[in-house]
Amino acid sequence: MAGTLYITATPIGNLGDVTLRALETLRSVGIIACEDTRVTRKLLARYDIRAELVSYHEHNARESGEVIVSRLLAGESAALVSDAGTPVVSDPGESLVALCRESGVPVCAIPGPCAAVSALALSGLPAGRFCFEGFLSMAKKSRREHLESLVSERRTMVFYEAPHKLLATLADFARVFGGERRAVICRELTKLHEETLCLTLDGALAHFTETPPRGEFTLVIDGAAPPPAVETRDALELARAAVAAGVSPRDAARQAAQSTGVSRREIYNQLTMNN
Repeated sequence: MAGTLYITATPIGNLGDVTLRALETLRSVGIIACEDTRVTRKLLARYDIRAELVSYHEHNARESGEVIVSRLLAGESAALVSDAGTPVVSDPGESLVALCRESGVPVCAIPGPCAAVSALALSGLPAGRFCFEGFLSMAKKSRREHLESLVSERRTMVFYEAPHKLLATLADFARVFGGERRAVICRELTKLHEETLCLTLDGALAHFTETPPRGEFTLVIDGAAPPPAVETRDALELARAAVAAGVSPRDAARQAAQSTGVSRREIYNQLTMNN
């Protein structure tokens, strides 16, 4: 019988944030697949856990993943951890989980800390709907296309960024989203020098131009404002103009609805009311 792969969340900074279930899991498995063995050893040493560590990161994911799955198929259980937070989310692990699914190996999540969710909760920005965008690409074309796809995004957006790229990213945000867009910059979450700044994008860029960024950053950016409301009468005028040009009422209503967002049925009913 195959063992189980446990996707195990670990602290994003403060080692006291590890869950009891995560500790039980790390003590019980045969191997722990980790992004950086040096980082994981610090956590294990804190809680006196002795376990076999297997290196698993983006550069050896294929080879190491096959070894881990072979051991799982042989009956051992394994935990997958990242350097901080929930594995797989902007961290290595997608291909390992997929390989386990293909091989019939059970996969179980051991939830816990996540920088994106913590920053969103701290931000004070709308949190009912949000989108996680992770790290931006270093490639200029991919980076530009990624940001341009978010110009009209109305949900709150969450990004991760490294300190040496923060200024360039804030400058790109200000250019694409506008410098007055609200932003909450979370630095070193749960650590000794934790800091949360609520600024505009222009304000954030000015602040970190004067104060060189240090530590790991989670950026929470306000979504785009909704488009101005379109009155039904404006949509009706478009439809009437289309009918006058020879378009059928049904097609005119459809075209006006696509252009304005007003209900096609409402436009059509108004358009044909006196006919």
